[in-house]
Amino acid sequence: MYEKTLSTKTVFKGRILSVDVLEVEVDGGRTSVREIVKHGVAVAIVPRLPDGRFVFVRQFRKAMERICFEVVAGNCDDGEDEAVSAARELQEETGYVSRSLELLGPIFPSVGYCTERIDVYFAEIDGQGGTAFDEDEHIETVILTEVEMDEMIRTNQIADAKTLAAWMLYKAKKA
Repeated sequence: MYEKTLSTKTVFKGRILSVDVLEVEVDGGRTSVREIVKHGVAVAIVPRLPDGRFVFVRQFRKAMERICFEVVAGNCDDGEDEAVSAARELQEETGYVSRSLELLGPIFPSVGYCTERIDVYFAEIDGQGGTAFDEDEHIETVILTEVEMDEMIRTNQIADAKTLAAWMLYKAKKA
């Protein structure tokens, strides 16, 4: 069931990802081609306020040509510890500061063609929301109860895979 890599060619290298085309040997000695999107580690955070409500974000996503409802998330800087990244992204996107961070587990958003791993954290947060967005970001903070979030999922108002997976990890481990 293992595929041996025979050759690798990078066909695109961008700011946050690259694309490799691999020739692989599959069962029986046949060869095949795999296209792999290489992406670094990212983090996603399920932040809970002292009153029990949760903080999420809405932002326009060009790839989908729509506004998406999501957990707080972002890429780790080179060499940055994932927990440090999670605290940084939480503050940058929402203005809230984490009082505690707990790793809920990793998710792999698209194992068929992408190397991305997202470490999902649960955060107890304090403070007043506000933002320090990157110049090219416009993010709206949304605060929901657990019941409201569950209803949005039940009624298909949330389609982002990392948000659905992060919420499932929260519910399985913390709720």
